[in-house]
Amino acid sequence: MEKTAATRRQFLIGSLTGASSLWLAAQWPAILEAHQYARLAGSAASPAPFEFFTASQAAEVEAMAAQIIPTDNSPGAREAGVIHFIDRALTTFDRDQQAPYVQGLKDLAARTRALFPQAGKFSELPAAEQVQVLTAMEKTPFFDRVRLHTIMGFLANPEYGGNHDKMGWKLIGFTDEYAYQPPFGYYDKNQ
Repeated sequence: MEKTAATRRQFLIGSLTGASSLWLAAQWPAILEAHQYARLAGSAASPAPFEFFTASQAAEVEAMAAQIIPTDNSPGAREAGVIHFIDRALTTFDRDQQAPYVQGLKDLAARTRALFPQAGKFSELPAAEQVQVLTAMEKTPFFDRVRLHTIMGFLANPEYGGNHDKMGWKLIGFTDEYAYQPPFGYYDKNQ
C-alpha cells in the first residue's frame, strides 16, 4: 500500500513538473520580452510611454495613488512612479482589470461631479477634496483595485515599472542584496 502511494505522489510531481516546464517553454518569449521592457523602462531617463492609459486617465489614477500613499516627509506613490507599474500591470498580468478600470474612471468622474459640480477632473481638485471623493468611493471594487496596485507598485521590484530609485524599499528598510549574511534579524544578533 505504501509503495502505491509513493508511486502516485511521484507521478503527480512528475506531471506537474512536466506541465510547468511546458508552460514555461511556451511563455518564455513573452517572459523575456516583459523582462526586457521593464529593464529598459526602469533604466530610461524619461518614463516609458503608457500602453493602456491615455495621458488623462493616467493623471486621474496617479492622483488617486498619490492620495493612497501621499508625499509627506518621505516620497509617495507619485515619486515612486506607481502609475507606470499600474499601466504595465493592466497590459500584462492583470489584463482582465482593463474594463473595470475604464468603468471605475467613469465612476470617479461622476462622483467628482456629484460632490463638486464646479470641478473639472478629480486630478485638478485640491487634496482635501480628493480625499472626500475617495472616502465616498473607498468601499468600491475599483478603489480596492487601485489601492492594491498602488501598494504593489510602491513595493515591487523597480524592474516592473514602479518603486523608482527603490523608494518603497528604503521606506520599509528592505535591503536589496543577492545573499544575506547572519545575523538575519535582531533575534539572532546575540546568539
